[in-house]
Amino acid sequence: MKSIGLIEVSGVTAAIDCLDIMCKSADVEFVTWERKLGGRLVTVVVEGQVSAVTAAVDNAVANAIKRPVSHAVIASPHEEVQRLLALSASRMKKKEGTK
Repeated sequence: MKSIGLIEVSGVTAAIDCLDIMCKSADVEFVTWERKLGGRLVTVVVEGQVSAVTAAVDNAVANAIKRPVSHAVIASPHEEVQRLLALSASRMKKKEGTK
C-alpha cells in the first residue's frame, strides 16, 4: 500500500535538508514540492510504504536543521489527493523543461 509523507518547513535549504534525510533514512521517493510565500514555506512530499514513509518523516522531523512547521503521513491517500499531487508534479516537470 502506498502512502505519502509531507513536511512543511521554513526555507528552501531546510526543505532540501528534510528531503535528503527522508530519502537516506527509508525507502521513499520524492514526489513533488510546493513553495509558498516566496519560498518562505516549502512543503516536500515523498511516497512509499506506510512504515517507510512514517520512519522517513519522523527521522526528518527529529534531525532537520530547522524545526518543521507541520508534517503528516497519509496512508492510502484518496484519489483526489493523488490527483492534486500529480498536478503539482506535472507543473514542476513543466518548469524544469522550460529551463
